Amino acid sequence: MLSRCSLGACHVLMLVLRLSAAEDFDWTKNDHGSFYYGTFPTGFSWGAGSSAYQTEGAWDKDGKGMSIWDVFTHRKGKVYHNETGDSSCEGYYKVKDDIALMRELKLNHYRFSISWPRIMPTGIKSDHVNEKGLRYYDDLITLLLENKITPIVTLYHWDLPQLLQEKYGGWQNISMVNYFNDYANLCFERFGNRVKYWITFNNPWSVAVEGYETGEHAPGLRIKGSGAYRAAHHIIKAHAKVWHSYDNQWRNKQKGLVGISLAGEWGEPVDITNQKDIEAAERYVQFYLGWFATPIFNGDYPQVMKDYIGKKSAQQGLGSSRLPTFSSQEKSYIKGTSDFLGVGHFTTRYITQKNFPAGRTPSYFTDRDLAELVDPRWPDPGSEWLYSVPWGFRRLLNFVKTQYGNPMIYVTENGVSEKMMCTELCDDWRIEYLKDYVNEMLKAIKDGVNVKGYTAWSLLDKFEWDEGFSERFGLFYIDFRNKNKPRYPKASVQYYKRIISSNGFPNQREVENWRRKATETCSSSNQLLAADPLTSHMEMVTEIVVPTVCTLCILLSAVFLMFLLRRRN
Repeated sequence: MLSRCSLGACHVLMLVLRLSAAEDFDWTKNDHGSFYYGTFPTGFSWGAGSSAYQTEGAWDKDGKGMSIWDVFTHRKGKVYHNETGDSSCEGYYKVKDDIALMRELKLNHYRFSISWPRIMPTGIKSDHVNEKGLRYYDDLITLLLENKITPIVTLYHWDLPQLLQEKYGGWQNISMVNYFNDYANLCFERFGNRVKYWITFNNPWSVAVEGYETGEHAPGLRIKGSGAYRAAHHIIKAHAKVWHSYDNQWRNKQKGLVGISLAGEWGEPVDITNQKDIEAAERYVQFYLGWFATPIFNGDYPQVMKDYIGKKSAQQGLGSSRLPTFSSQEKSYIKGTSDFLGVGHFTTRYITQKNFPAGRTPSYFTDRDLAELVDPRWPDPGSEWLYSVPWGFRRLLNFVKTQYGNPMIYVTENGVSEKMMCTELCDDWRIEYLKDYVNEMLKAIKDGVNVKGYTAWSLLDKFEWDEGFSERFGLFYIDFRNKNKPRYPKASVQYYKRIISSNGFPNQREVENWRRKATETCSSSNQLLAADPLTSHMEMVTEIVVPTVCTLCILLSAVFLMFLLRRRN
């Protein structure tokens, strides 16, 4: 009897703890506040990131197979100016150079992705494993560790092997779950003795919505109203399977952690006193971050997604919801499959209620019944979607804390781009963005959010998907016209370096000094870069013009000699 009472008391205590961990987020409280001077917890990890397709180049070298992005970019009209990532930053050949840049920044970690088709050309392990590809990542990981930089490795940053798309339909097909698990296990086997932080998927929202709903990204399919949901369903199952594989086979030996990196743009109600706007803003966040986070942390899709997509599906005369369902067994298998949550965050939107008529073509976007708005006063230096709204970052981090029981968070992407015809290394706007967003993260930690690390996006300028090379997110500028792809530090390099060395913002006077010193250093770099077109021109003269002139001279001499010989005869 006593043991049964004790057990009952334990259940009540557990329920109270779970309820207190999942407190409601307060939508009406938004303290923008002033700048906060202070430092991050000891051991906070500072890093920068990249991804394989965006930086490596060498798209068909050393046995690498075709990815969906190789095929997509080679089709005319899919990417700005028909640009491709075929050579991009030539990162495949510049590992030592890029690690030197990381050392200059004094980074604690570097986040990069492994290209699935570089190590498994068809995506299927039993077909072929490419040792040259494995050796490339082996060398990269070894060099990082030798330089005391922790590797954080993403298994899937969008470059699915093309054969899996052609043969099975990619993430529309449940068979991807097992193929992805085979690939992940090969990576654990080969690199897991040195890699302790694994990210299964980067921003699966983009993979699902832009790959299978809008067609803006590879593989470029437009399966309206169902393609994104089906892709996401299989991605969540694939993530869970890989987490369990690591947990069962590798964790005891390798002592690593497995998480997922989710995109989380913040949605703020237009009117925080209007319940309809608050509900619309919550739907925005739940259809974005919650779509993936809620199954992984709580076992099933957000209730609001099930309600809205189910209602819209019924109005369209469908017998069942367009949102797939998890069985009770799958729910318990998926729940709790993340040792940490990676958060990629860039910007914020104001959200208001908007009812879309049921008769319209079904779509992920109309399922949400909301409208997105921006404040024209928000700075917008580059990407048309990316406005600088630092306070939204703190709001998002606090939302994650309240919704998912304050998980361990690594900020896996945060940064800003520029769109410029001329070159400008004195990137004031990036310094301002970095300063304000990192400060909002510091305030969130003060609020009790469990953030362990920050990854600036990105280390280098690189291929920006359907925008080609027209947008630059890098701390280091790359001259893509020069075949050597030289790297030049922007002013933000010096500024970020000072945040890292101070582990935050020690005091007002010192922080104000950082900006002045950072912009002083960039002017000399600008002069170097201004001379670069001349260097490129001289390279062209040396490599093209001189050999061409020499060849013409030889041909003319031969013709003249033949003419003389004929006259003599």
